[in-house]
Amino acid sequence: MTVATIGIIGGGQLGRMLAMAAARLNFRTIVLEPQPDCPAAQVASVQITAGYDDPAALAELAASCDVVTYEFENVPVSAAAGLTRNVAVYPPPEALEAAQDRLVEKRFINDCGIPTARFHAVDSQADLEAALDDFGGQGVLKTRRLGYDGKGQKVFRSTADNRAGVYTELGGVPMILESFVAFDREISIIAARGTDGAIACYDPAENVHRNGILHTSTVPASITSATAADARKSAEKILATLGYVGVVGIEFFVLPDGSLIANEMAPRVHNSGHWTEAACVISQFEQHIRAVSGLPLGNVDRHSDCVMQNLIGDDILVLPEWLKRRDTLVHLYGKTESRPGRKMGHVTTLTAKSPVFP
Repeated sequence: MTVATIGIIGGGQLGRMLAMAAARLNFRTIVLEPQPDCPAAQVASVQITAGYDDPAALAELAASCDVVTYEFENVPVSAAAGLTRNVAVYPPPEALEAAQDRLVEKRFINDCGIPTARFHAVDSQADLEAALDDFGGQGVLKTRRLGYDGKGQKVFRSTADNRAGVYTELGGVPMILESFVAFDREISIIAARGTDGAIACYDPAENVHRNGILHTSTVPASITSATAADARKSAEKILATLGYVGVVGIEFFVLPDGSLIANEMAPRVHNSGHWTEAACVISQFEQHIRAVSGLPLGNVDRHSDCVMQNLIGDDILVLPEWLKRRDTLVHLYGKTESRPGRKMGHVTTLTAKSPVFP
C-alpha cells in the first residue's frame, strides 16, 4: 500500500462514506470537523475537532496523514494550499478555487471549450437591473459563494417579478445572474483521475430535483450514446486542465437536440453518484480513495440499472418499508435528528440491466 493514513476535511455523510471505503482498503482515516460526533467520525479512526482553518489542527492533520482530501467544496482555499507545503492534497486547491465561486467556475468551464448558460456578474442592485433587462426579465440569481441545495437563490420568471431590494435581501454579496435554459432533462457524470493521469467515467445519471435538492438519480439516463460521449469528453477536459486527482461530479442540462450545457462542477464525490455503491463493483467512494492514494482506478461498469432516491427530512419515517424490499440497498448517515431539507440517507433500487443508451 502506498498510503497508510488519509485525512478528510469535513465530517458529513460524504466524509462518512469515504471513511468507510478507505477502511475496506485498509487505510486509517483522520477527519477534521468542528462538530463533535459528526457522521464521519462515527466510522473514521480519529476526529480532530476544530475549525477547517485552525492552524494547529491543520498542522496536526498534515503531520498525521500521508495525503489529505475533502468532502465538500467550501474548504478554505488558503487552508488547502497551506497543507500542500507538508502533505499531498487531492483534489488540488486549484479545483477548490475554481468551484467555490460560481462566476469563476462558469468562466473556467467556458475556457475549457464547454458551453454554459449565459451569465452576468451582479455586484449591486443596478447590476441586477441591467442583467435582468438583458435577459428579458428572466433568470436565476445566485450568490457566487456558499449556496447549495437551492439556498442563496432567487428565480425571476418575468418582467413583472419584483426586483426592488433583492440584492440586499440576498445579503448584498457578489452574485451571478444566469439565464434560463430550455432543457429536456438534467444529467450528471461522475469521473475520476488518478495520480498517473488515468481517467475513468461512470455512466451519466438522469437527475430530478425537488425544492432545489436532488430527489432521484436514474441510470441509465434517457440520452443518446452521442450525448453520453460528450459528457465524458467534457469531464476529461476539466480533469486534465486542472491536473485533477480524485472524483469529480459535473452537472449538465440536456437540450432538445441532445447537446449539453454545463451547469456546475463539484470537486468531490457527489450525491448523484451514490448509485454506484449498489450498481457497480467499485463505488465512487472507493474510486476516490484509490485515486488520491495512488492505487489503480477501478472498474466503472455497472452491473444493474437503478434509481437512487434521497431520504430527506421525514422521508426517513418510511424506512421500514424500504427495508422490506429485496431489490433495494439502504444507506443511512448516522444522523439522529430529522429536519426539513436534511439528508438522512438514501436508497438505491436495482433492476436488470438494459441495453446501454438508445
